[in-house]
Amino acid sequence: MKYKLLAASILATLSTSAMSATYKLEELGGLEGSKHNYITDVSENGHIIGLANGMYKLPVDVSYIDFEESNIKNAYDQEKARLESIDKEITFTLDDIQNNDAVNTNADAHSFMIRFLATDSRSNDSEFQKISSAIATIYNAEGSQEQVLFDEASLDYDGLTRSTSNLLTAVADDGVMVGWGSAPYEKTAFTQTDEDEEETHFLREFISRGIVIGANGVEVPLVPEFDEHGGISAAYGITKTNAGYEVVGTVSTGIPIDPQDDIDDRCDNEDEPVSDCVETLNRTYRKGIFHKRAVKWTLDSNLNITNTEILGLGVTPEDDEDFAFRSNAIAINENGLVVGSSDVRYKNGIYSMPVIFENGEVKEFIDFEDDWRTGQALALNNNDIVAGYAAKRIDGTNRTKFFYYDKASDSVVFPTDYFSSSSSIANDINDNGIIVGEGETDIYNTSTRRREGFMYTIGEDKVVNLNNLLPCYEEDGETRFKYVVAEAKSINNNNEIFGVATKTVEKTDSFGNTVVDLNGNVEYESIAVPVKLTPISGSIEECPAEEVEQYERQSASFPWYALLLLPFAAARRVFRKK
Repeated sequence: MKYKLLAASILATLSTSAMSATYKLEELGGLEGSKHNYITDVSENGHIIGLANGMYKLPVDVSYIDFEESNIKNAYDQEKARLESIDKEITFTLDDIQNNDAVNTNADAHSFMIRFLATDSRSNDSEFQKISSAIATIYNAEGSQEQVLFDEASLDYDGLTRSTSNLLTAVADDGVMVGWGSAPYEKTAFTQTDEDEEETHFLREFISRGIVIGANGVEVPLVPEFDEHGGISAAYGITKTNAGYEVVGTVSTGIPIDPQDDIDDRCDNEDEPVSDCVETLNRTYRKGIFHKRAVKWTLDSNLNITNTEILGLGVTPEDDEDFAFRSNAIAINENGLVVGSSDVRYKNGIYSMPVIFENGEVKEFIDFEDDWRTGQALALNNNDIVAGYAAKRIDGTNRTKFFYYDKASDSVVFPTDYFSSSSSIANDINDNGIIVGEGETDIYNTSTRRREGFMYTIGEDKVVNLNNLLPCYEEDGETRFKYVVAEAKSINNNNEIFGVATKTVEKTDSFGNTVVDLNGNVEYESIAVPVKLTPISGSIEECPAEEVEQYERQSASFPWYALLLLPFAAARRVFRKK
């Protein structure tokens, strides 16, 4: 099916006559007021959903902060010393923030407060404001616009609270979308037992809730049957059926004995609010406090939920195993086949592995004897070929490797990717057997490695770096091509690829203003932009080598898995069908 061109949102379309390449790259417009923009899924009919991150002018509430406390004084002193070490002067005081509205008038003060609130100790402390800079987006003829999930208008400042997680994960052929988000934090008064002084806490009703959003904007929350302490739910995949829709994801089904005992013993509303205590425990347990199970919701054409089916678990818990067990459905195809991940047992250990959910059974297909110890099935086509990743230790480090699994032949293939210790992930597969994903290309860096998008065609046994299919130069024939495809997220049956590229632009501060150095020269940074790659008639060009400056790559691969502290961590539909 042909895609509708987003004419108003295309910022850069390269002429095919001006380049030697086999793919044309188009940049799709991002959300105004955000630094980074991403695609999370695309339907066969051209509906595009995504994510914007790095929002400018995030609201900061300083009314509850005690500026006499040592934590903020120490943070200010450290900021001042940091600036002095690079021959810069600090442009604000704590008094300016407290009494002169500096947080809304001085970008340096605003950035300082954002970093202050984002440190681990305070981001997990309910006595401090919670801020999220990532929002869900949809694309239409006018470009990109925000899709609000569960956020609400703030009582303390203009606009939304900007305290929620927001992620659209998948979109059906007619534009019906699914995803998940968190409840907004509300400023709440709390007084400890035997204390007189009232404290301010930021609390929320639930950690994660799945949602279905109709093409007409109708919203249907996917409330878990087990909703104590808010419960957990998330939606990651959707397919349209003759009767309506099938949506897959994960849902809470209970709380194991050990976490429940901790809740009963510790969460008594005396020293801290119950919901804060429960969330602290949820972070403490490696798998969280909830049992989670893969689930399939059936909805009619009006988005009424007609059936909820728990899809099972790949292991039978033993009587003395009092911790949480998890399974997660990530994608579903037109045949009704569901794939994802589940806890399974191997020897004396429990591992989360790629699985198929079918006919009430949970089937794993990765061989433990080959030392694979975790992974996820992230996508599948309508020929029942599954794609995803598994991980094992390679050269002393845990590395992910992409795979495809053919259900008909019950065979798994791990293709050769960029190099032996490169981590790679398959994000999508179309009905033509073409897989797209991302892999590490920086063989010498031992810490954070650069990632670039790839394409792999089943039967050809060759991973192709998508950047090698693009031109070497801009239309002037002299300027280096400004895009680097970092992640390929989706491919349709026309072999059009959608993903994320990076390009270097003028650096901006947290207000969106251009940043200059001490000498008044404009500074530059790399940003993420959503792109579409379209096959064209051309030839692959051998580009001459060039020296790449480090800053051009530092934000090239936005850390999707750390994006929103996603509670279910599906490394790919960390966007599409997570």
